[in-house]
Amino acid sequence: MSSSTAAAMGVAQMQGLPKQRTLLGDAARRFARNKLALFGLFLVSALVLTALLADFIAPYPYDAANPTRALQFPSSEHWMGTDEVGRDVYSRIVYGTRISLAVGLGVMAIALVIGIPLGLLAGLAGGPIDYIIMRLVEVFTAVPALMLALLLISVFGGGLFNVILALGIVAWLDTCRLLRAQLLSLRERDFVLAARTLGASGTRIALHHLLPNAIAPLIVAVTIGIPVAIFAEAGLSFLGLGVNDPIPSWGKMVGNALSYMRVYWHLGVFPTLAIAITMLGFTFLGDGLRDAFDTSMNR
Repeated sequence: MSSSTAAAMGVAQMQGLPKQRTLLGDAARRFARNKLALFGLFLVSALVLTALLADFIAPYPYDAANPTRALQFPSSEHWMGTDEVGRDVYSRIVYGTRISLAVGLGVMAIALVIGIPLGLLAGLAGGPIDYIIMRLVEVFTAVPALMLALLLISVFGGGLFNVILALGIVAWLDTCRLLRAQLLSLRERDFVLAARTLGASGTRIALHHLLPNAIAPLIVAVTIGIPVAIFAEAGLSFLGLGVNDPIPSWGKMVGNALSYMRVYWHLGVFPTLAIAITMLGFTFLGDGLRDAFDTSMNR
């Protein structure tokens, strides 16, 4: 048998073997079968596109006031009406998408920057370091997150940056605890013990074996944490402690509408719907990712 014939037979045998399944491939297939998850992905994608293309979608600048057109009901010129100073509500909701996504992503970025290193230390070092970090987590947990955020904002003042900073400081707790729990479970697995037996350093084991296997739960936690941060910012802005005017915030728009809601219903209904749709989209997406990465869902 010639070498070319043998090579052809080897290729044919390899082609007859089933493709190797991977964690990401299985997760993608489970995610694609989840209709609610796909709907959530569609909503989140629409929100992201709206934020990126706000300058082209919004018919008016978000801060363009016209007192002569104040408190107009929805019409062909102003699709969602105007507010108490004559600003277009639709344009402010469109630009408010940027603020909400900026808050959600910024808060979770701070949570990851703080939570991942502390979770790694607690899960890998153990002993006194783990004890100190867990006691620190308990101290922060003892104070309600929103109350602590209110305290920080009262000290540093309002504004978009301070809101993101305050919410990020209280959002790292779940990331830290989740990563620590994942590492405590993973470090006793056979592949970690084998790597340790072969002489791999603690840093290499953490970066190449433990952290990659804990990425999936972190992705799910981030996806679920984004709407929580958006809702928290809306609550702070509703109380007048969040984003400052004239920057549009859905929560502040709802708060400002309270005095006019009995007659001018559109001032509160549309920003409330924007918050609800955002929460719904990220919740469906987060639940879908959680089910997709859950190996027990493999059927």
